[in-house]
Amino acid sequence: MNSNLDHFIVGLKKQKEDALAYIIKMYLPLVKTITTKILFRLSPFDIEECINDVFLSVWKNAHQFQGDAADFKKWIGMIAKYKAIDRYRQYEKQREREHVDELLNHKTHTLLPEHSLLQQEEKTMLLFALSQLSEIDSEIFIMKYYLELSNSEIADYLNLSKAAVDNRLYRGKKVLAHNKRLKELMV
Repeated sequence: MNSNLDHFIVGLKKQKEDALAYIIKMYLPLVKTITTKILFRLSPFDIEECINDVFLSVWKNAHQFQGDAADFKKWIGMIAKYKAIDRYRQYEKQREREHVDELLNHKTHTLLPEHSLLQQEEKTMLLFALSQLSEIDSEIFIMKYYLELSNSEIADYLNLSKAAVDNRLYRGKKVLAHNKRLKELMV
């Protein structure tokens, strides 16, 4: 198939690689501009990864696209924008977590031995409680309460619906509710 402006969308929907190559050739400058404007603080590697994610998403979701070439340009531009925003948010969360970890590490080193022992007991209690849940439920709890991801982000990552994540969190909290100190940690 020789892709051109008239039929690259059809080729892409049929998962034709030359249609993807055509789209990359045509829309790389647009995608790169959008992602670079949003991710200017990140490394060139992160920007390149985001661009790759955009084209992978276009490839995987081509069957959902409806419209012509002008609509496709808007569609790929929106995908690039939202992928870059997601990447930036992940970057900011990671920086925040690292900052909190640094503070906690510094605080832990300055604590008295009995405080350190209490923290270790709390961690052990939390790990034991999470072991009472199914593997996916404990993974959801870790993502929610340690990584501080939203329910939507967890759902996307685990290929579940948001309602399924909400339900699993609700049921897991009920299972863990018998432990008063653990319940306080999850608030």
